[in-house]
Amino acid sequence: MTADATSPERAYLDHAATTVLRPAARDAFLEASTAWGNPSSVHTAGRRARGVLDEALSRIAELLGVPRSWLIMTSGGTEADNLALRGAPLGVRAKDPGRTAVAVAATDHPAVLATARALAAGTEPFALRELPVDPRGVLRTDGVEQALADSRVGVLSAALVNNETGAVQDIAALAEAARAHGTLLHTDAVQAAGHVALPGPEDVDLMSLSGHKIGAPVGVGVLVARPGVAFAPTSTGGGQQRGVRSGTLDAAQAAAFAAALEEALAEREQRSAEVRQLSARLRRGIAEIDPSVRFTLPEDSPQSGHILHLVLPGADSDALLFLLDERGIDTSAGSACSAGVTQASPVLAAMGVTDEDSRGALRLSLGWTSTERDVELLLAALPEALQRARAVGSLRR
Repeated sequence: MTADATSPERAYLDHAATTVLRPAARDAFLEASTAWGNPSSVHTAGRRARGVLDEALSRIAELLGVPRSWLIMTSGGTEADNLALRGAPLGVRAKDPGRTAVAVAATDHPAVLATARALAAGTEPFALRELPVDPRGVLRTDGVEQALADSRVGVLSAALVNNETGAVQDIAALAEAARAHGTLLHTDAVQAAGHVALPGPEDVDLMSLSGHKIGAPVGVGVLVARPGVAFAPTSTGGGQQRGVRSGTLDAAQAAAFAAALEEALAEREQRSAEVRQLSARLRRGIAEIDPSVRFTLPEDSPQSGHILHLVLPGADSDALLFLLDERGIDTSAGSACSAGVTQASPVLAAMGVTDEDSRGALRLSLGWTSTERDVELLLAALPEALQRARAVGSLRR
């Protein structure tokens, strides 16, 4: 039965925005929340809470293959990116005044790009070097080399998996280029965890992760940072977490993050293979429905597999999203981190796609709960929704 506005059956195809809370993470949160003391207090309740927190942090560190001292817990990926792109460049420049530039991929998440641009507009501005990508969304090697050539870049940042298209960067190659010029490498791995192999500590100096992308609650994340990375404090207070991020740590959220990360990493290979099969079926089915469809990344392009980005020519994106939602399909046109506003995609623009050609964009993203039924429901709902969205597009043009 095809889902409609009154049907309880829905297909959730927006896991790149947030995925479903894992029962293990929920249970870990509820159990840990019974330890109500402040982890910084020395009394019995505080020590109990500290024990819960320490256990969670130790587990996260073990799963990521780093010492626990490398972990800075945050409220999510956006805060982790802000620490990496604000606190680290300022700290590096304080130690080495010649490091007056930052370099970021032109397709990176707004949490990276907007933070870097804010540094460039500050009272003691950094030079901002936005790194060009090819039509597949992969960084151009010559652009990276040109940006780093004068050894003035303190931090280079590139998302491991692009949040809009799923394009994957070669982090090992970027690490080699960064090391040659004494530059720190940061990667936003928010979309990567549970879908592709995470880089090891030998390749990256800073890595951002977010809980709600892997099945933990909203409100927790982590910045993995080498102990030698110099940070300028972005908040002041009790000096927790290496003095980088003061404030009372949330033991329950840390426990939930650890539980979700453990499951996501343990099942990555199996789930990744299943998700790629579902994505391939989506490609075939959509191409049969509309032969004019343009998939943003070719099948042989480096990509995570859980994000399928496409353009349906002539369709109005807003209308298409509304019509699919009415028929029980939860999806998006791109990033969900722009205050809920659908707008022209900077990611596609950086890949050389014009605003006109990017109209009718649709992002379908799969996750740990995705099934064949989700694909069936989308393919059943798409023909009528597309026809009506094209009628709206024709009127607007």
